[in-house]
Amino acid sequence: MGSLTKKQKQTLLRIIVTFVMFAGLMVCEHTGVFEPLPWWAVMLIFVVPYIIIGYDIIIKAAKNIAHGQVFDENFLMLVATVAAFCIGEYSEAVAVMLFYQVGELFQSYAVGKSRASITELMDIVPEYANIEWEGELKQVDPDDVEVGDIIVIKPGERIPLDAVITEGDTMIDTAALTGESVPRHAAVGDEVISGCINGSGTVKAEVTKAFEDSTVTRILELVENAGSKKAKVENFITRFAKVYTPVVTIAALLLAVVPPLFVGGWSDWIARACTFLVISCPCALVISVPLGFFGGIGSASRAGILVKGGSFLEAVSELKTVVFDKTGTLTKGEFRVSAVKPADCTEEQLLELAAYAECYSDHPIALSIREAYGKSISTERVSEAGETAGHGVSALVDGKRVLLGNAALMRDNGIEVQELDTAGTVVYAAEDGRYKGAVVISDSIKEGSAEAIKELKASCAAKCVMLTGDRKAEADAVSARLGLDSHFSELLPADKVGIVEKLLGECGKGEKLAFVGDGINDAPVLARADIGIAMGSMGSDAAIEAADIVIMDDDLRKIPKVMKIASKTMRIVRENIVFALGVKFAVLILGALGFANMWLAVFADVGVAVIAILNSMRTLKRS
Repeated sequence: MGSLTKKQKQTLLRIIVTFVMFAGLMVCEHTGVFEPLPWWAVMLIFVVPYIIIGYDIIIKAAKNIAHGQVFDENFLMLVATVAAFCIGEYSEAVAVMLFYQVGELFQSYAVGKSRASITELMDIVPEYANIEWEGELKQVDPDDVEVGDIIVIKPGERIPLDAVITEGDTMIDTAALTGESVPRHAAVGDEVISGCINGSGTVKAEVTKAFEDSTVTRILELVENAGSKKAKVENFITRFAKVYTPVVTIAALLLAVVPPLFVGGWSDWIARACTFLVISCPCALVISVPLGFFGGIGSASRAGILVKGGSFLEAVSELKTVVFDKTGTLTKGEFRVSAVKPADCTEEQLLELAAYAECYSDHPIALSIREAYGKSISTERVSEAGETAGHGVSALVDGKRVLLGNAALMRDNGIEVQELDTAGTVVYAAEDGRYKGAVVISDSIKEGSAEAIKELKASCAAKCVMLTGDRKAEADAVSARLGLDSHFSELLPADKVGIVEKLLGECGKGEKLAFVGDGINDAPVLARADIGIAMGSMGSDAAIEAADIVIMDDDLRKIPKVMKIASKTMRIVRENIVFALGVKFAVLILGALGFANMWLAVFADVGVAVIAILNSMRTLKRS
């Protein structure tokens, strides 16, 4: 009982008390104890446990009727049980209400259990931030901290805002956000995101985003809005229940009134109508279908995947084409020197020349060259450094003119080079008009990209396509290494939308297309695709806002994982629909023909609902 809420515990107590009373009354009824008593006295005795177990149902039905909401399960339960009392079926009336409440308790517990996997995210909200004030630490509301402020994060505390570490190093527990069980090391210059837990060391960090724009706030907004976007199946069930309930109520009324006018036997037909009403409750569908989707969304959230609604989970189960952005999605977006090709010098000499020529530049290419050189640079050796936009740089290194850039820069200065046809960005170098060689800089493949694509093809035969603004040679190399089906290169952001629209047109009926991206320029494509999947850790705010699914740790292997979760969820939801409707209609026919008693009606209502709920709870298990 420890995991039950206060209300659930009260309901359980009422069930136990009613069950004990009901068992005693059944014994008395079958041993003849009630035979000397008048019918109204026996009815009043059974009314006591009926009121104990069903008073809330009676109150709800009365309130709903007063507000014009007549046809729901509370109304059906009230009408069916009152009618059972009217025809002398006292024990059946109490049994129907008792077992209905058992089913309601089970449903409440199941929903609470599935909701817990998502609402645990609410615990990631930091309560305070530490600010140094006059030599002392002061706890303030995270809302009051501004961008650029320095905060202090102690071991064991939750990181209150997105920030960059300026002092100290530590291990960061990101499990609550990314599902990653292994803590990450973070040192000076590393970004830390709000909602994670600081593990081993005290650190100082400079705030980079206000609280309302922080990762933890965005996550909570996604979670809170997830329930509002229902899947087509959920919407169908809601519409079905609204039509189904009044139809079966009218059918039960006709069953109670019309046949007796011709063949007599009013009490028998009224009993059949009561049984028909109990059977007809659509609880199994109304409860189990949303619960299945909710469980699927919860299962995904535990794995570090935020799904913004059941409609997107349903769409993922029909995914047949996955389109990837390249830089930052399939690749790290981090330039590294992949090859050094000297002409009339050594590799070390070529790297030194290039590093000194780029010593004043903050361009990613310059940073990658200096990182590959790996030695301290004396700027005293460099003078007259300048840059030609789109071509390269020029500088005097030890009094010699050094040119570093693309082939066009070399040709413009009368230097002959043999252009390299290789993947990556090629930077050519020359010294005093003599060609010295080339440095090849490439973007490295992100860990898990190849595995994700291989698994997508193996598990769901998805077509994998890459879009990039990079040169064809670079795109060809990445595509070949990852085993993609096709790719498009040298694209502008607007070109990506056009290609996605073309690919959407090629999708068959019931087939969906997803776009996976991380940059601000990916937002239009994410919104245009059937399913937009954004990288949440390093992705831009615009991309995350436009996406339907957010992968919190940028691990592409989560895409086949969420597809498995979606397929499992849809399979379970369809099983529930077929099972619930099949049993309902079969027992409804038996009830109308007089072959189903009230006990079978209880199974068709509560029993089917409990079985469907149990089946829905399978979505909570880790896939």
